[in-house]
Amino acid sequence: MVDITNALLEIRPYVEYYQKLKELAESIAREAQSIEEVIKKLEEEEERASEPFKTDIRILINHLRAFR
Repeated sequence: MVDITNALLEIRPYVEYYQKLKELAESIAREAQSIEEVIKKLEEEEERASEPFKTDIRILINHLRAFR
C-alpha cells in the first residue's frame, strides 16, 4: 500500500470534496505498488469525473507529482 495520507492532509484546504477524494485515493493506494501507479489510476478517474470533483483529483495528482 502506498501512503498518501500526508498528501491528502496537505491539499485538504484546497479541495471541495475532500471526503470523496480521500476515499477514492485510499482505495487506489491500497492496491497500488508505487506512487506512479496511484497517479496513473487517478488520471484515469479524472477523465471520467465531472467538475468540480475533476479539479480536486487534479490538485491531488499535481501534489503527488511535486513531492514524489
